[in-house]
Amino acid sequence: MGRRSQTPAELFDAACRGDRGALARTLSMLERGDDTAREVGRLAYSRAGGGYTVGITGAPGAGKSTLTNAVIKHLRAAQTEVAVLAIDPSSPFTGGAILGDRVRMQDHATDPGVFIRSMATRGHLGGLSLSTPEAIRLLDAVGREWIVVETVGVGQVEVEIAGKADTTVVVLNPGWGDSVQANKAGLMEIADIFVINKADRKGVDETRRDIEQMLELSDLAHDAWHPPIIATVGNTGQGVPELWEAVIRHRGEISTNGQLSERRDFRLREELREIVARRLEMRARQVCTGERWDQIQGDVLARRTDPWSAADEMLRGVGA
Repeated sequence: MGRRSQTPAELFDAACRGDRGALARTLSMLERGDDTAREVGRLAYSRAGGGYTVGITGAPGAGKSTLTNAVIKHLRAAQTEVAVLAIDPSSPFTGGAILGDRVRMQDHATDPGVFIRSMATRGHLGGLSLSTPEAIRLLDAVGREWIVVETVGVGQVEVEIAGKADTTVVVLNPGWGDSVQANKAGLMEIADIFVINKADRKGVDETRRDIEQMLELSDLAHDAWHPPIIATVGNTGQGVPELWEAVIRHRGEISTNGQLSERRDFRLREELREIVARRLEMRARQVCTGERWDQIQGDVLARRTDPWSAADEMLRGVGA
């Protein structure tokens, strides 16, 4: 007889004891979003709260993956454990994550102090799947003190990652000044730390001045925390210790002034709202089937009724 399948509770307990295979399987459950995902989510919720999440975002080609790899090296040199969620575009063929980030980070594949997982966006606007908050919470619950979330950097991802992370690092490249001006409203709202990566190229000073001018003109100019601007070279690790020191200082600042608790409360409220919206969406898909639905559609197409009245009729029986 084959081996009995482990329950979500058994896998979660094994993951908490350090079983990497069990952790990978529980993350897969979360991505599927079925009843097992709900059970894993409930188990993780009661144990999470000790980890700290750092979001690394920016435009495609900014070198986020190379920089993340350098951050991992820096943390491991200090014997600090870290988990990385690399949020990738969904494969058009399988719906799974494109594994480019994990290939670039393969130097750490055998290090027990590093856990790297690619997660598919599954077409979700902004690049972050609904399972991302649950995945962060699971990694927190199993004891990872530091969780780095690297995003694809497309669409509204910059704004969305700010809703998932405790500290948000925005990665730019030299010579990106014009684009910074064009996008300053969004960047100013979410950046806790600016990184000018690939700083071995020309234009670093000009980009730094552009960012500083934006900060002076923004509402953040009088805040206690003034986002620092760190120059890095991801390939060599130059500037990475300074970057991580800025992360530590920001953590200390928001922990002291209460902003960390406020950010986490906001995340939970938004997550709850998103879960309710998704459940209602699924319910709507169920409603829009069957003979009654076909009849209502026919009435609309024949102009015997208008779409709003038809929708009211369909929803009358579900309390929406």
